[in-house]
Amino acid sequence: MTTSVIAIDRKEYTRLLSRTLPARIANDTEYERLLAETERLMDKEEELSPAESTLLDLLVTLIEQYEEQRYPIAQASPHEMLQHLMEARELTHKDVWPMFGSKGVASEVLNGKRAISKTQAKKLAEFFHVSPALFI
Repeated sequence: MTTSVIAIDRKEYTRLLSRTLPARIANDTEYERLLAETERLMDKEEELSPAESTLLDLLVTLIEQYEEQRYPIAQASPHEMLQHLMEARELTHKDVWPMFGSKGVASEVLNGKRAISKTQAKKLAEFFHVSPALFI
């Protein structure tokens, strides 16, 4: 049986770790710092090296753990989460439809007739500065 393992450049990964200093998040300052680093890496999308991808996975895990502990929320559907975030920021359909590609798709999502895709979840997460997991 053959398994595929992505080789990580240890030197690059060590450099990334020493620059980022990821650790269990203890406060909002650390949360914001690691969130900014995560967003920087996400902006690179498909250009990530294996070391950067590994670091991104680690940061997302740390952020999700902190969010679950610090900001516990009842299980809400992706649609309900989107509605809540829009209401909290006093946004309308016009404010979010560009993330869905068309007014029609946005309308179907906002009315609960269509699920949010992974691509849309990433765009919404960037827009609202939250984890994409909220929309999946």
